[in-house]
Amino acid sequence: MARIPMDIDNRGLVGRGVAWYSRRRFGKVIQPAAVLAHHRGVLLANARLERSVEKSWTVADKTLRCLALMASSAEIGCEWCIDFGYWVSVNQGVDPRKIEDVPRWRSSTAYTDVERQVLEYAEAMTATPPTVTDEMVAGLRAALDDRQVVELTALIAVDRSGSTLLVYVG
Repeated sequence: MARIPMDIDNRGLVGRGVAWYSRRRFGKVIQPAAVLAHHRGVLLANARLERSVEKSWTVADKTLRCLALMASSAEIGCEWCIDFGYWVSVNQGVDPRKIEDVPRWRSSTAYTDVERQVLEYAEAMTATPPTVTDEMVAGLRAALDDRQVVELTALIAVDRSGSTLLVYVG
């Protein structure tokens, strides 16, 4: 059960606008949109942030980006994030098996070495407290350039902060 009412149609002009946009982009009103419609300022700030992420954070490979976000979503058990992330990732052309196997990535044969490093890093970043080690970062830096490592780190951090409406899109 939602903690915040999902009655978007009763949210006035802002709610109708959010509902229209969400239905147009995703085919239905998605839960984060219904929640954000309760606060115009938070909605607009969130939309600006996510649009900026979508347009300018593009140096990391899309599969690595999706895997990082899916691993952190699986780690915290966000069912909506997992469902939405699967839909977006597959629609971006990411191999569905890679997305499906995220919960069991350690035993799956679907991943490359760098994909495994990204999955491990995303889980470690998501842990409370974070369990990222110097060795993890060194391994990523050996496989990726510093811009890519920074981007993946920022994506996971933004996603974990609750800004998930468009973070998967890009």
